[in-house]
Amino acid sequence: MLYFQLVIMAGTVMLAYYFEYTDTFSVHVQGFFCYDTAYTKPYLGPEDRSAVPPVLLYAVVAGLPTLLVTGLQSQNWFIAKLNTADIQVALITITETVLFLVQYTSKEFDRSEKTVATGDCCYLNPLVRRTFRFLGVYTFGLFTVDIFVNAGQVVTGNLAPYFLTVCKPNYTALGCQQALRYISHQEACTGNQEDILRARKTFPSKEAALSVYAALYLAMYVTCTVQAKGTRLAKPVLSLGLMCLAFITGLNRVAEYRNHWSDVIAGFIIGTAIATFLETLHDHPSIHFHPLGPGPGRGGNSSLSRDAQTSSLTPDTSSSSSRGIPEAFPGQPRET
Repeated sequence: MLYFQLVIMAGTVMLAYYFEYTDTFSVHVQGFFCYDTAYTKPYLGPEDRSAVPPVLLYAVVAGLPTLLVTGLQSQNWFIAKLNTADIQVALITITETVLFLVQYTSKEFDRSEKTVATGDCCYLNPLVRRTFRFLGVYTFGLFTVDIFVNAGQVVTGNLAPYFLTVCKPNYTALGCQQALRYISHQEACTGNQEDILRARKTFPSKEAALSVYAALYLAMYVTCTVQAKGTRLAKPVLSLGLMCLAFITGLNRVAEYRNHWSDVIAGFIIGTAIATFLETLHDHPSIHFHPLGPGPGRGGNSSLSRDAQTSSLTPDTSSSSSRGIPEAFPGQPRET
């Protein structure tokens, strides 16, 4: 099953690569009317000059979930260990780890049997499994959003608000002086071809889709998994803060004339739909941060606790037996 999932992930990554960095899928050439005011907005330069450049967006989308999930899972794991393990077990674990590292750096380890030292090579503790499971599903969703967005941009070929600014059409040669004409051939533009191609790929907005996907997925993860005390306001503040950043990213795309409102709204819809779909399929175990201290399941004597619970639930018949009164079966009256 693991290999099947790896194949799906590899296919998704390859498809996203072909959409993003190759010309395998040609962009649809959409026409325009002469002097159309919807496409004559100023061009503010490449994407790197944006207030939210792609490097910053991709770094936040990829790095923030990794740090947040790893931190939450690590804190939960360490607190669970402190609650359930004795100090002697911790000392033994630390001692064994130090001895293993000393042996690993020595030459004796090289002459020993590797199979004995690495017999548990395929074992992953629950912390690593949960972290990789979340990040794997999250990464799959990122590439899925990228594929959906690129597919929409290639198929529609919608023009950016600054399209005519970078297209630089020759209106005299196109005959636009006499009447309002619709230009549909690609040779009408005389500007930079890279800028023109970028201006034909705006619907839906990739930045809006990626930002809202990351924000919504993280918000649902924090809300559904963290059940710690004192987080009634912390979880909503964190979730709403992430959603606010995604909303500001979409507003910035419109304010800089890089996308239309329809592009941003479509990107929000795609990111929200994919995040919601993956979150409903991916069942997150709740993360409970229990206070430190003795008790059942927190380092106390669990066997004694279970015996106490059993004795409290079992009826006491010793008094009746000591008085010589026979115990009655259910539904049968006692003999007097």
